[in-house]
Amino acid sequence: MKQLLIFFILLSPYIYSQNNNSDGKKDSISYYSNLGNINFEKDNYKEALSYTQKAINYSKKSGSTYDEAVQHYKLGTIYYDVKKYEDALKSFNNSISLFQSQKLSETLASAYYYQGLCYMRKKKLTNAKVSFSKSQSLYNILKITENNDLLNFQKAVIYKLEGKFDLASTIFNTIIVKADSNDLLDTTKAGSLYQIGIIEMLQDRNNLALTYFIKSLNLNEKNKNLEQKSKILLALSKVYEKMLDKNNAYNYLKQHTNLKESISISDNEKLGVDDYENFKENERLKEIAQLNKEKLSQEKTARFTKLINILAVALILILSLLSISLYKNNIIRTRSNELLEEKNKELIKAKDKAEKASRARSEFLSTVSHELRTPLNAINGIAHLLLQEDPKRAQLHYLESLKFSGEYLTTFINDILEINKIESKKIEIERISFNLKQLLKNIQNSLIELAKKNNNKFIFEIDSTIPEDLIGDPTKLSQIFLNLINNALKFTQNGEVIIIAKLIESIDDKVTLYFEITDTGIGINEDKLETVFDSFAQGSVEINRKFGGTGLGLTIVKKLVNLLGSKIKVNSVIGKGTTFLFQLQFDVDTDPIESSENSRIYDDSILKDKRILIVEDNKINQLVSRKMLESKGVICQIIDNGEDAILSLKNNKFDMVLMDVHLPGINGTIATQRIREFDLLTPIIALTAISLNENKEDLMSYGMNDVITKPFVPAEFYNGIAKFL
Repeated sequence: MKQLLIFFILLSPYIYSQNNNSDGKKDSISYYSNLGNINFEKDNYKEALSYTQKAINYSKKSGSTYDEAVQHYKLGTIYYDVKKYEDALKSFNNSISLFQSQKLSETLASAYYYQGLCYMRKKKLTNAKVSFSKSQSLYNILKITENNDLLNFQKAVIYKLEGKFDLASTIFNTIIVKADSNDLLDTTKAGSLYQIGIIEMLQDRNNLALTYFIKSLNLNEKNKNLEQKSKILLALSKVYEKMLDKNNAYNYLKQHTNLKESISISDNEKLGVDDYENFKENERLKEIAQLNKEKLSQEKTARFTKLINILAVALILILSLLSISLYKNNIIRTRSNELLEEKNKELIKAKDKAEKASRARSEFLSTVSHELRTPLNAINGIAHLLLQEDPKRAQLHYLESLKFSGEYLTTFINDILEINKIESKKIEIERISFNLKQLLKNIQNSLIELAKKNNNKFIFEIDSTIPEDLIGDPTKLSQIFLNLINNALKFTQNGEVIIIAKLIESIDDKVTLYFEITDTGIGINEDKLETVFDSFAQGSVEINRKFGGTGLGLTIVKKLVNLLGSKIKVNSVIGKGTTFLFQLQFDVDTDPIESSENSRIYDDSILKDKRILIVEDNKINQLVSRKMLESKGVICQIIDNGEDAILSLKNNKFDMVLMDVHLPGINGTIATQRIREFDLLTPIIALTAISLNENKEDLMSYGMNDVITKPFVPAEFYNGIAKFL
């Protein structure tokens, strides 16, 4: 590595000769730069750092961005050589930033390379990959191939650290087979042999590992890289230890330790802070301390031996008594074990019964919620159609009540199914990129009418330091906020509801956020705070009658917060309001991809004169779906089984298929799978009262384009269809 540093620093005078002019500051830059080079070659790092910093100062004064960029690069190489990796990374970052306004150069490519090495030292493999990739791209543009082996070596090391041993070994072997040409290649080849040896040792192929380590050590004798030699010696010691060859293991470990101490002393001398006499004095003090420790240990051993002799006699007497006692205890233990076995069998039976009861409950709730969705779809759909047909004024109230009741039942069933999914562990946590601030803004917009209805101030306080792009589960986060904020707005009148999002900790690429939903509403009795998150708990019968609701919202909130790895707390005072608060941890998306998908605005003209095939066996749902589509000008054909649907699509052209999942004969998923064998283009949307054992991803895996859940909201039904037309 030092050879590469010196190569670029020796190049500096040429760089300056290309940029030099008659200006005195330019002469000063060249002067201090040359002094820095000379001291660096002599390993006089203290002076090299001083002169290079002076060159940077003169570069700033002269306004030469190029010269400043080069000097920051040199400063980084000096820091890197004395193992000050944090300072080195800052210098390389400064150099790269300054080079952005300059022509592409070999020095910039090298700066990216060393930036990658610093990230490797800091265990930031993703950042290192990006830096090495940028370096390789620049070298390719400049048609420079001398450093390809170094870059390939580092990429292979990353593959090894990621556990991609085959990819890593392929690259290392490519480097090894190259003919000897220079010290730099010898160092890289020796490193490649060492790395393959490590891979073989990790896979317990110790004989192969030993062969590679010995070849690496032999090649290392040419380049005299002491740090590399130290690693090889340690690896040899470990592999011999695994092969149970203790002598060789000890010998190589001793060589490694001696060499490591030598390197450590050399490193301290580089920094100019090592004091040889103090080091020897410390070693002497360690020897004295060790002798005192051994002497103390011998004295303790003598006292311990004497004590053992005394205790041995006492122990013989005690053991005699214990033998009698153990005989009696064995009889008691046998009886106790027999009793425990009986109790154990009873507990196992009770556990089996509890598990069966839990499964039966889950299956019952799933079946009931699923079966209720089909008639609810008819109720909601017919109510929607009747409201669209200009009903009499006297009928309007009844229809709106019918629609409200249907939507209430739908929400209730959805809540039951959601809780059932969580308890059955059939719900998965997503990890996708999302914008928290935009998510909260959308929630505020969706609930603003409810706030106005109850004459509430609706305030959002979002910390500006929260990163724009986070990685988490926005769907479940939305469920949490919608339930909590909806409750706050519902139980508050002529007051205010405040939502707070605050950054409380940021470490590396992880942030911890604090959330608080506060209202000035009716509050919760202190004796009800412990049960407020229980299913169907609403404080009192009076509250339920006055404000309505299922009593499942807070249960879902608590379970979702727990799933996301946190806990929710509640504070409340009757007549003054309630506060819910919790913390969540997110990863920061350091490389967000801007979404190119624009939200489609639904227009009735999109649906007009389109031919849609409805595959549905339920007569009422046939009627509802057909009427809703024909009201928008759609031409519908209805088929009640999967076999006929396949035949119809073979012989006719449709713009879309609405496919019920549960059909007589072959079901909707199998029918879709067979249709996709001859028709890949016609959109197929599943219409299903989705149950506990179904999910959108499973249904779409059969070839469906989307899923619309029964009972469906008319606007979502039309939008879901329109986006595929």
